[in-house]
Amino acid sequence: MKLKHIIKSQQFSVPSIMELFATAQQMEKVVARGGTQDYNSKIMASLFYEPSTRTRFSFETAMHRLGGRILSTENAKEFSSAISGESIEDTIKVLSQFVDVIVLRHDEIGGAERAAAVSNVPVINAGDGKGGQHPTQALTDLYTIFREIKTIDGLNIALVGDLAHGRTVRSLAYLLSKFERVKIFFVAPDKLQIHQDILDHLEENKVWFAQENDLKKVVAEVDVVYQTRIEKILLEVSDNDYEKIMESFFINSGMMKKMKSNSIVMHPLPRLKEISSEVDTDSRAAYFRQSQNGIYVRMALLKTVLDA
Repeated sequence: MKLKHIIKSQQFSVPSIMELFATAQQMEKVVARGGTQDYNSKIMASLFYEPSTRTRFSFETAMHRLGGRILSTENAKEFSSAISGESIEDTIKVLSQFVDVIVLRHDEIGGAERAAAVSNVPVINAGDGKGGQHPTQALTDLYTIFREIKTIDGLNIALVGDLAHGRTVRSLAYLLSKFERVKIFFVAPDKLQIHQDILDHLEENKVWFAQENDLKKVVAEVDVVYQTRIEKILLEVSDNDYEKIMESFFINSGMMKKMKSNSIVMHPLPRLKEISSEVDTDSRAAYFRQSQNGIYVRMALLKTVLDA
């Protein structure tokens, strides 16, 4: 697999995904033995135009485990020349002279693609805009499913929460569409349902899907519940109405009892009120293992672009 840039999920085929997963499994072994110094001459720029904790630390940990070095800014929109109006293109043209790979989170949809068009070094999209893409998180999610359930073909998967603005669910839906006999349930308040472009893509690829507004309707028949945040401000409702709406999506011990014994619950984190902390000790709660998997997948992706 040779990729100069990693911008969107559509770049990946099933063979390239499986090759990446094999590399990620190798990275697990690398981490277990304390990392490697194979990339000690390489420098990664961690350029985030929006605040981030998990994705930024995951990438930086991945680069450290590979032996590389890091230049980092968490809020480039306020603490760089962008505050004076510099374009992303000019920033990348300069920065790509300094480093070997750029990990970019941008506040606009398409920001990563614009960056890649002018960069001399690989650009990895760490999330762009509200409702854009987040391919490295989606690959982490898919890898988690594969590791936990041992397959992706034939699975029933519920994508739950704010699907209208969620980068992760959009990228994950594109990846899932590449596999056989997958069924996707989009479970969200009507105002936050998945956008039509994703549904059109699934129809074109003959992927079964359904839209629901209550997790309880489908939780017993799915293999994966992929939960995301539902922010009250996006629903534009009162506190009382928000609590009532959340009853249809909230995962607690009662909801877990309705699930299959071998199903899993995932969440890209951070969570708000979507999953009760009482669920954390259930073996089917995979979200913290999912977070750990992000390091292995991002090590594999960094290795892929640095070796290309």
